[in-house]
Amino acid sequence: MATIQDIANRLGISASTVSKGLNGANDISEQLRQTVLETAVEMGYTPRQMRTKGIRKLCVFIENMSYQNADQFGYDIILGFKQAAYPARCDVNVMPVTPEFQALEKYDTYMLKNGYAGAFLVGFALQDPWMEQLATTTIPTTLFDNYIRKNPNVSYIGTDSYEGIDDAIEHLIALGHKKIAMFSGSAHSMITEQRRLAYIESMASHNLEVNEKWMPYGYYVAAAAKDHVAELLSLGATAIVCGNDLLASGVLDECKGLGYKVPEDVSIIGFDDIPLSAKLDPPLTTVRQDRIELGKCGFYTLSSTINHVSVSKNLLRPQLILRESTGPVRK
Repeated sequence: MATIQDIANRLGISASTVSKGLNGANDISEQLRQTVLETAVEMGYTPRQMRTKGIRKLCVFIENMSYQNADQFGYDIILGFKQAAYPARCDVNVMPVTPEFQALEKYDTYMLKNGYAGAFLVGFALQDPWMEQLATTTIPTTLFDNYIRKNPNVSYIGTDSYEGIDDAIEHLIALGHKKIAMFSGSAHSMITEQRRLAYIESMASHNLEVNEKWMPYGYYVAAAAKDHVAELLSLGATAIVCGNDLLASGVLDECKGLGYKVPEDVSIIGFDDIPLSAKLDPPLTTVRQDRIELGKCGFYTLSSTINHVSVSKNLLRPQLILRESTGPVRK
């Protein structure tokens, strides 16, 4: 394990200057500080506060996801993480980030200079700058709904999309539906592709037609429904499985606006079971992700990595929640 003196020898500067660079002192240049941090990361240096068994600093980085009140998707995930971290004597910071911030701050050096022992990344997109850097990071990191191959320091947690989508398809088949569409979210998302592939596999396993026109991409917002629902209905779809509940709420409104009754004319299923789902008219059948448990799972998986137990994937089981937005196919 590299020491401060090792870094000083590599750079040809004093150990005290290295210490200043690692601890954010303001009497050295920003360029030298960055050089010290990048060299420390390269040499595998671990700060003392990360090595001791006292209070650990952890960070939840969150992007593209609302989390500040109980009706928002990210709220329970962060709450669950904090609940699991508290008895383990961990200090948790929550930090919203943007792609612009990631372009300015390298992941490893940011973690090192702020003394974080590990991080939980929620809501990140595949093309985000930090995602590429995670391929080689030495910092214990857990991702929600994203996956980095062959790095023992990075783990992935989520809900089993294949099981959840298959439960939804089987429920619709039991109601007599055969022309089942899948309305997906953003194309540049690992979870979008997982749920789309889960739909294809489930339909094929039940000997039902899979038509590319029945699988449009949108965005994970209700307004995206306006661009696709009319075409899906014109193609004869009697049921629509949606990538999340916000999409499903938009589909429900659009169907009603076009004169279709739900579930008499078309059945709709969401994914997530956010609080909004039970308040829709009619209440939404959906695949539940237990977000409190996801947050706890994020902490436990990250803690395992910090303690040198490398986890690749950790998936929770979904639960199909039956409400009034699904019904028998119209004869």
